[in-house]
Order: sequence, then C-alpha cells, then structure tokens
Amino acid sequence: MPQIDGYMLAQQIRALPPEQGGNIPAIALTAYAGEIDHKQAIAAGFQRHIPKSIEPHLLLRAIAQLIPKLPA
Repeated sequence: MPQIDGYMLAQQIRALPPEQGGNIPAIALTAYAGEIDHKQAIAAGFQRHIPKSIEPHLLLRAIAQLIPKLPA
C-alpha cells in the first residue's frame, strides 16, 4: 500500500463505528515474527498476528475462529 501500512489501516478501521465496519475481524499476516511485532499488531487492532510462512489449513482455521457463528 503506497500511502499507509497495514497497522495504520487497522487503526483507521478500528476508529470507525461498528455499523461502518469498525469491528470487522482482522489478521495480521506478516514476515515479522518477533514478540514486539505481535504486540504492535494487536495494539493496532488486529485480533491475531500470524507470521509467514503458514500452512494454508492453519490460516483457514485462524480465519474460521474469527468469523462469528451464524444463527441456525
């Protein structure tokens, strides 16, 4: 993204009211795997921080855990 990074985007989204998407689930998928990177992602508003490389089935599982369950 040429103007902002993912952390800035997450902060902008979290500043929105819930009815405008402020509570949308988000995962930071990044090459940075340190503890400080994890803390930065969570502080920016991501629910999960996953360092690359990740197996596709593990990423799918993480996504599924963030999606609210639909009523039956």
